[in-house]
Amino acid sequence: MVVKKVGMFVWNYFTNDARVTRECITLSENGYNVDLFAIHQGDLAEKERRNKYFQIYRVRKTVPFLTRLWTNKYGLIILVFCYLVLWLWLPMAMSLLLLLLLPFSLKKGRKFLSRASIFMRMVHLGMRSKYEVYHANDLNTLLQAVICAKWFGRSQLVYDSHEVQTSRMGYDNRFYGVAEQFLLRFVDVCIHENDTRAAYIEHLYGFYPKVVHNYPVTVKDSPDDAIDLYAILRIDRTEPILLYQGGIQIGRGLDKLIKAVPNIKKGVIVLIGDGRIKAELEDMVARMELVDRVKFLPKVALAELPMYTKNAYIGFQLLNNSCFNHYSASSNKLFEYMMAGIPVIACDFPEIKRVVEKHQTGIVVDSHSPLAIAAAVNQIVQAPSMRKVLSENCIKARKFFNWEQEQVVFLEIYKELDVKASARS
Repeated sequence: MVVKKVGMFVWNYFTNDARVTRECITLSENGYNVDLFAIHQGDLAEKERRNKYFQIYRVRKTVPFLTRLWTNKYGLIILVFCYLVLWLWLPMAMSLLLLLLLPFSLKKGRKFLSRASIFMRMVHLGMRSKYEVYHANDLNTLLQAVICAKWFGRSQLVYDSHEVQTSRMGYDNRFYGVAEQFLLRFVDVCIHENDTRAAYIEHLYGFYPKVVHNYPVTVKDSPDDAIDLYAILRIDRTEPILLYQGGIQIGRGLDKLIKAVPNIKKGVIVLIGDGRIKAELEDMVARMELVDRVKFLPKVALAELPMYTKNAYIGFQLLNNSCFNHYSASSNKLFEYMMAGIPVIACDFPEIKRVVEKHQTGIVVDSHSPLAIAAAVNQIVQAPSMRKVLSENCIKARKFFNWEQEQVVFLEIYKELDVKASARS
């Protein structure tokens, strides 16, 4: 079997990236050798092999010389001394450099150098070996892939955008749209996760990207492997577990969910995950005196997550309409609940609403309204027969929303690339 090489980039630590994991494993089982370049942190392995044809390389984000200076108590003195020496030698150049650096605080400067170090190391790894295909996940790795595939090579380039880069929480600078539009001219195939987003890209750039939905791998029913959240969190077993799993981030509707709790007649909210606003939400729970009704657990390994999900009576997907990226989402957790047979209370955005209402797997609500969220919870909790039907519908819907089917679409994209490459050669 001829094995083609794929160099893939992600701008994360690659610990819980479900979509990229599925894609890499699929490629590695179908004639491709995948090298994935991610970011190193803490005790994570710098090199990790998942199977014969899928290996991970994590790049360090430190700048060795400057790191030693910053951690040395005399580091700042040394830096100032070096600058003065260089200024005496090249006064004009060093004065200009100082002028350019003035807008940056020391913290921002270190962050910039860290990102620059990651970028350069990814490019170095990407160019160290010859890959037939370079695969960039999201805009923050597209330039690396363009440099490797097009500016210093003649390889195929896939841009797999998991987000809407021009309307996204924390990414409201026009630069992102300009950068994406410029770099897209070098891309052979662009992928988005649903048709709402694909139509948006067509409106922006004049082409309709390929669509690969964010569906999970089918989870086999096995109640014996469930992790007992009731025991771990000391929850009364007469109380249904109302579960949110995912990033604890702004715009996920989690503050509205907590505000809904006083109006929820029965059940304990469990939030599994980590993120920037977790401490803020924990303070909120304490202030509202809800510590017995809202429980937090840290992020768990991707492979173990289904064992936690099985405890839930209801799952939540309550994105707020804070940007088009949220409004157009068809989030992975929606289908993770479905795989576990867990009815969902979800936001009424087009992609999510289409799935939930067509297959009757839950209730869609105004995710900005704590009262609406509470009313939907009470409706399901107080009607066990309704919950049973919704759960059965989730099991039926699994045959439509699974990676086993969606990977055929993904592999077809790579086959088309292979045909184009053969024709060109």
